[in-house]
Amino acid sequence: MPSLNETSARIRAAHLLVRSTEEWDTLSKELLRAYDLKDIDKIEMLRESFLAAWKSVARNLLTDTLNAIDIAVTPAVHPWGIATLETAGRSCEPLVSSPGELPAFPKTTTVYGRPRLLSFEEVMAEYNTCLASLLR
Repeated sequence: MPSLNETSARIRAAHLLVRSTEEWDTLSKELLRAYDLKDIDKIEMLRESFLAAWKSVARNLLTDTLNAIDIAVTPAVHPWGIATLETAGRSCEPLVSSPGELPAFPKTTTVYGRPRLLSFEEVMAEYNTCLASLLR
């Protein structure tokens, strides 16, 4: 069974196969700019593509890696979650925003506030924290 370090390296590599660190961080910056401009249409469009990019890596590239260490991958529950990871009755979700942030989704014509989106490195740390909690 792969170690936590090996699994973390595979998670990182899978994300970097899709985009470079700079490209992931640019996606965050573009979305935050839309929030700053209060451009609801752009927020909707960018938020959906931003989250889809993160989720597709978990769903398409990491399921086998995580299943190899008995961690199931299912859709995220949290609005800023990448996926729900579960093993032995415990679960967690790596997030792309600071934990505890209100989901800053435009449900109407009002923007509910700007999220604090994490950098690529911070998201990788989220994965590591999540995995560590599941594998202890």
